[in-house]
Amino acid sequence: MKKILARLRTRFSDPDGARPDGGTAPAKSTRLSNLRGGTKGDFVRGLAFWLPPALLMGLFVYGAVSWNALISLTDWAGFGTPDYGSLDFEMYGRMASDGSFISAARNTVVLLVAFTAVSLAVGLVLAILVDQDIRGKNAVRTIYLLPMSLSFVVTAIFWAWMYNPTSGMINVLLRSVGLGFFANDWISDPRTKLAAVIFALMWQFSGYCMVVYLAGLRAIPDEQFEAARIDGASTIRMYRRVIVPQLRASTLSGAIVLMVFALKAFDFLFVMFGDTPGPSADILAVMMFREAFSSTNWAYGSAIATVLFVVALIIIGPYLLYQYQRGEL
Repeated sequence: MKKILARLRTRFSDPDGARPDGGTAPAKSTRLSNLRGGTKGDFVRGLAFWLPPALLMGLFVYGAVSWNALISLTDWAGFGTPDYGSLDFEMYGRMASDGSFISAARNTVVLLVAFTAVSLAVGLVLAILVDQDIRGKNAVRTIYLLPMSLSFVVTAIFWAWMYNPTSGMINVLLRSVGLGFFANDWISDPRTKLAAVIFALMWQFSGYCMVVYLAGLRAIPDEQFEAARIDGASTIRMYRRVIVPQLRASTLSGAIVLMVFALKAFDFLFVMFGDTPGPSADILAVMMFREAFSSTNWAYGSAIATVLFVVALIIIGPYLLYQYQRGEL
């Protein structure tokens, strides 16, 4: 028995990697070498697929963003070549004393917060209603989601007609039910201009929020609904205490998407008001276009664009980090 154990010990500890069946196992260093070789080979073979789009993205996206930031440090007015020899933060300092920039920044923040909050609230209510066992809920879901498929341009033209002070559907409806004293020139009155924009955008994106929340509701086990009903909780209390707190992930993802779309609302405002919506509805995206293309003040327009880019990073960055820490990226 001792001789057999000694023979087996010698065979398994053989530096040449002898196996019990008489074969030879590849050495550890050889396996690692093959692994590295295979990884390197895959990297080289994949160059033709990922390198061209990576170069194009680096040039036309990150290169353009970097060049824009560089132009914002000059005083380029659109004529000649920018002077890169004297870079400073003059354009950023100018923002602090520019009333138009302050108004546009304030309107941008109001648009971000109000549009996001109202859209999420309306989407949650719609999701709860559609989640009930009602007839025609699939048709209702499709109807509310349909505006999401429209572009900002189409939405702006549609709501410009709806807000028309004489023939618009809103004022016509108010007059037909005896509420003509509420009729207003919604997109010309400084008091209602931004609210009209927020309402129109909410109409377009509340269906998206409904779908996001509906997916979150369907992921909650039915046992939790049954347990809340057995405990005697009313429907409102059940959703407020049990269901809605579990929709934090849906709220977060929906809010990020809505805020990004709010920053991209240039198309909507430009179609509805042109590049001069006035102090009550001006936002940074429209001001950036006006300064760069209408006033040919490229340096100041680039500085506003850089501020918008930083705001977008502040919104998206923490969310991406959160997703990465959860292993979802």
